[in-house]
Amino acid sequence: MFIDNGGVEDAQWYVVHTYSGYENKVKANLERIIENRSMQDSIIDIVVPMEEQVEIKDGRRKTTLRKIFPGYVLIKMLMNDDTWYVVRNVRGVTGFVGPGSKPVPLTEEEIRIMGVEEFEPVFDYKVGDSVRITSGPLENFIGVVDDINTEKKKVRVSVSMFGRETPVELEFEQIQII
Repeated sequence: MFIDNGGVEDAQWYVVHTYSGYENKVKANLERIIENRSMQDSIIDIVVPMEEQVEIKDGRRKTTLRKIFPGYVLIKMLMNDDTWYVVRNVRGVTGFVGPGSKPVPLTEEEIRIMGVEEFEPVFDYKVGDSVRITSGPLENFIGVVDDINTEKKKVRVSVSMFGRETPVELEFEQIQII
């Protein structure tokens, strides 16, 4: 059914549908099975996407974790007959998300949007390079890169406006090297 022809770097994220409220139980059971069967090289990561939610009750702030996708668990794995069978037969799992019984991996964009995995930004400029702003209110202005902040995914560019150098903070995608 499935072909296993790769290593850990070929693992992809799949979405598994579970009974409502069973997400954490499915994760715990699956982690136990992976440990017992030594499948750490085939099933790499299991995530129940959560977000912090701040509630104010009786004048007190209370922070709780809330499931972003109730009824779903994300699994990074190498898809093959063994891993499919193990995941599919965990108590509480109703199946993989995809047409019929064929699981469909998430795209890189979907993974980025869900915040499941961090990707290193790719850019072709460095501090001191001349760049053109490609979008936003300063579109088509030319400036010089002053600073690159990879954590915030922002770049500071000095742009000449009205005879003065003005620093502007932009997204990586808003500039291109000249």
